[in-house]
Amino acid sequence: MTYKLLALNIDGTVLKSNARISKQTKDAIEYVKEKGVYVTLATSRPFPSAKKIAKALKVDGFLISSDGAFIANDTDEPIFVRRLKEEKALQIVDILERYDCHIRVLHEAFSIGNKVRQRNHLIAKMTIGVGDPLFYPISFVDSVCERLMEEPIAPPKIQVQFFDAHEQKKAVRQLDDIVTGINMFESAPGRLEIVGTGVSKARGLQTLGQYLGVASNEMVAIGAQETDVEMINQVGLGVAMGNATESVKNVADWLTRSNEQNGVSYMIKEVFRKQLRVQL
Repeated sequence: MTYKLLALNIDGTVLKSNARISKQTKDAIEYVKEKGVYVTLATSRPFPSAKKIAKALKVDGFLISSDGAFIANDTDEPIFVRRLKEEKALQIVDILERYDCHIRVLHEAFSIGNKVRQRNHLIAKMTIGVGDPLFYPISFVDSVCERLMEEPIAPPKIQVQFFDAHEQKKAVRQLDDIVTGINMFESAPGRLEIVGTGVSKARGLQTLGQYLGVASNEMVAIGAQETDVEMINQVGLGVAMGNATESVKNVADWLTRSNEQNGVSYMIKEVFRKQLRVQL
């Protein structure tokens, strides 16, 4: 099979645990690009953070960001965007602020987060790994709900980090009962991702494939997180990192090494070594 597109998750895949990208990974991506393969990132991160990683990898195509809610090469010209409407975003945040959690409203150009009071009564400005704030401005406020009432926005995504599993269950139950038209999933322990109905990395990859004229069976996808399961299951070759969750490994066609052992570069060299250059 000739593969025309390679989709890579960022966290747990391209990045090592110290948030660095190895030279082997950079070289492998350059190697597969020279074979004419289209390389994209499919990530839970917002677009500016994904763009920063893409620049480091010299990946200059369209990126699937915010779990598929925002697909673009440039912030101002997305080829696909599915937003949470202003009133729905306000409704979600209003519910979440009743619980002990850190809220992040993730617009494609900026982020709004709540200040969290820690046990020692200090106010903490928490982050959830979205990248350099110089590239992606973050505003911390006492009440995200009040900010959205004053300045309504329609974000592609809302991300929440809970500090207590019981609080998380109660919040999810209330959101299920009250808010319609949203998709919620846990990307890591205590971390909830909220996007519009039908949004996922898998759908995002389908959309990009249609735009580029690449069929699903001509794609390779590599991932490690729960949000990668559907994407890995739908492509021609689904690859799980050695550090992937069991659910990812269970649907993958190929298991590579971990992100600490340069699993991306190992997989690329093994799978694409004999492939001739393709033309898109």
